[in-house]
Amino acid sequence: MPPKTKITKDMIINAAIEITKQSGYESINARAVSERLNCSTQPVMYQFSTIDAMKRAVYAQVDQLHTEYLMTIIPEQDPVLGIGLNYIRFAVEEPQLFRFLFQSGYAKEHSLLEMIDSEELIPVLAAMQEGSGLSMEKTKQIFLTVALFAHGYASIIANNGLEYNEKLVAEHLERAWNGAFLAAVQEEKEHEKTV
Repeated sequence: MPPKTKITKDMIINAAIEITKQSGYESINARAVSERLNCSTQPVMYQFSTIDAMKRAVYAQVDQLHTEYLMTIIPEQDPVLGIGLNYIRFAVEEPQLFRFLFQSGYAKEHSLLEMIDSEELIPVLAAMQEGSGLSMEKTKQIFLTVALFAHGYASIIANNGLEYNEKLVAEHLERAWNGAFLAAVQEEKEHEKTV
């Protein structure tokens, strides 16, 4: 008789991600995961004592995947625009994962102001700061403007309210970025005059 396959936390998380992609985070439960792994519910519940604990672990993994997706930018592309377009593309390609990240209540942060200071956002803000050449404070202001714009587009698309037109979205995103950038530069000039 062959030895039983050990069901690991990573196997459970990956199975739950696949379930989420297909039918949403609400479908994550011990039975669905165990069926996907072809095992009983016992190993699943051994690794995660509650479904909420499992969903939080799945959320953390999806958040990491999302950050990696955001940071995959074409070298000649402006980092801010690239990140914004990737944010929207993620919602197009993985609407269920997008809903889980941003519409499920599982985020650690409860507002954009909390999110902007989160550890997960450090690489995104660093790339934006490098692309803009501005202070981190001004970079965060630009990020908030672009993030609100990109999130609006992505939410509408992820919830089937709008067909994705990358050219149009890129033009609008570039306008939002340019407006936020010009405002930040103007504010820095005004600040330098008063110092």
